[in-house]
Amino acid sequence: MKHFFKGVAAASAVVSLLASSAIAEGPKRGGTLVTVLGTNVRNLNSAVQSGIVTGYPGAQLFASPLRYDDSWTPQPYLAKSWDVSEDGLTVTLHLVENAKFHDGTPLTSKDVAFSLDVIKANHPFKSMFAPVQSVDTPDDYTAVLNLSQPHPALMLAMSGQLMSIIPQHIYGDVPIEEVKTHPRNNENVVGSGPFKLVEYKSGEHVILERFDDFFIDGRPYLDKIVMRIIPDPAARAIAYENGEVHMGAFEQLPRIINRLKEVDGLNVTPNGYGGIGPLDWLAFNTTKGPLADVRVRKAIAYAVDKNFVLNALMMGTAADSKTGIHPDSPFYNANVEGYDLDLDKAAALLDEAGFPVKDGTRFSLTIDFGWPDVKPQVEYVKAALKKVNIDVEVRASADFPTWAQRMGTMDFDMSWDTVFNWGDPVIGVHRTYDSSNIAKGVWSNTQGYSNARVDELMALAAVENDADKRKALYAEFQAIIADELPVSPIDMVYLKD
Repeated sequence: MKHFFKGVAAASAVVSLLASSAIAEGPKRGGTLVTVLGTNVRNLNSAVQSGIVTGYPGAQLFASPLRYDDSWTPQPYLAKSWDVSEDGLTVTLHLVENAKFHDGTPLTSKDVAFSLDVIKANHPFKSMFAPVQSVDTPDDYTAVLNLSQPHPALMLAMSGQLMSIIPQHIYGDVPIEEVKTHPRNNENVVGSGPFKLVEYKSGEHVILERFDDFFIDGRPYLDKIVMRIIPDPAARAIAYENGEVHMGAFEQLPRIINRLKEVDGLNVTPNGYGGIGPLDWLAFNTTKGPLADVRVRKAIAYAVDKNFVLNALMMGTAADSKTGIHPDSPFYNANVEGYDLDLDKAAALLDEAGFPVKDGTRFSLTIDFGWPDVKPQVEYVKAALKKVNIDVEVRASADFPTWAQRMGTMDFDMSWDTVFNWGDPVIGVHRTYDSSNIAKGVWSNTQGYSNARVDELMALAAVENDADKRKALYAEFQAIIADELPVSPIDMVYLKD
């Protein structure tokens, strides 16, 4: 159980729960793990779909070239070893020779090349493999990735659910661009991971069982994993309390987390979430109205009391974050302005920006939110900004797609958002600030933010293989972002120690 949990947590976010009775002194073979998914599953193939409920089962159904430990060090998986050329333009994977797909077909370098083509054509994270121009397969167990430029983020992108290796002999019967809708994504799934699909029943469960021919000797330990689909947080809490669910992740409602912390035999932990790096922030449309002025954005940051959000709204279950890079990341820079509550400074900045109080108000803004869980936060922002004479209208969307459409087309003033870093900044951070990615859909640069130096720093960091030099580039990047505030980071959405 310890080994299984560590593997899942490395690709998880928010908060994890594990029945302490399930933690053995050492690995013990056998048994059924009952875990939970918080929303319905759309697609089990993590090569073509991002998201929690795809990646959670997907990481067990499909293996990847690499794995990562908790010190951000790559470990062998399908690739028993790898070489990076001196110029950083060639990465050679030496594959294990005993890996098989669940139907018994050997996994070869051609499947690696095919999977990478599928991911590039279908996965929403386009930056992960953009520099990979081609993959050579000189033999069945060697895959050579040819790059247009050095790409240090590639190593992390070859792990977990980000580079699932799928079988060409199953998915190669349709054009690459159509694999996302392939019928075998949810039925009769043939993967390369430690568990194979027994049954997926929409709205009810995903059932996996041990793949006896898995290439790592003696693994997996479990006989079966039952992933129950329970969208209601209260119903999930009852399932944890009653012992119906042994393990789960991605719980984020403060009252539920604190309730479960009091359950005997249940271990609630924040560990392992840096790999995805979830952040809550207040996003600003920097292209119109008062928010186009950085002084207004700073005034709002000074008017919003982070301590109130963390302690009253999040009930002590979240920790502070100062930048758009998650604090668990080795690239995080804590030495930037944190915008502690200061209403006098906020008022002075608004006056300086040319927005004096007239008839009790300075100007009006809207604030959007995409899911009910964050309504208390947006209602608080409305009340907080009233103290500096900014009127705020809270706009609820009819559903998530409606909110996503507003964000993607920049039809908003402010929005409360949760965004994942996905480990390396190239994968999950650049998309928010890159001026070439403005209004390219939800979770792109929906702020309309543009800064030539920021673009330059991201471009330099994306090709810099020296870790210390990359860290310095991202430190400057974060200092600029913290000063110009296209978004105002509020917290890390996971339980703090």
